[in-house]
Amino acid sequence: MTQPGAKAALAAPLDAAGLVVGVVSARWNADIVDRLTAGACDAIGGAGGEVRLASAPGAFELPFAASVLARSGDVDAIVVCGAVIRGETTHYEIVSENCASGVMQLQLDTGIPIGLGIVTVENHDQAMARCSDEHNVGRDAALAAIELALLARHPVSQAR
Repeated sequence: MTQPGAKAALAAPLDAAGLVVGVVSARWNADIVDRLTAGACDAIGGAGGEVRLASAPGAFELPFAASVLARSGDVDAIVVCGAVIRGETTHYEIVSENCASGVMQLQLDTGIPIGLGIVTVENHDQAMARCSDEHNVGRDAALAAIELALLARHPVSQAR
């Protein structure tokens, strides 16, 4: 059951001062990923955090690149940014499912939260709609990663 005022607490601005957030971006579909990355960096900087950038060839390689950052001990959270657009083969399913699974397993194994800023869409227009100023999946993923990094620093002592 939600307590009164819970929604207001969730909407409070995040304070990422002192947090270092790695942003790993795929180079494939760069026109989309560059916008996702900019959204993530803007959110991190806007919350007062420090950004560390890295890249990977494509979305399939993002879990490995994120693993390098997570295991470095230099970041408090990570955001992965990529775009997987459906084509005529099953490549879309293989890449998107394995990328998401790899990212999930990595954050559970390392204790480093990872925001999933990867759009998985049917076409380029859908991807562009998800990296706009109004709706940017990279920004959303960065805010989620920051929130979880703050939770990791100050775990909830009691259920509310």
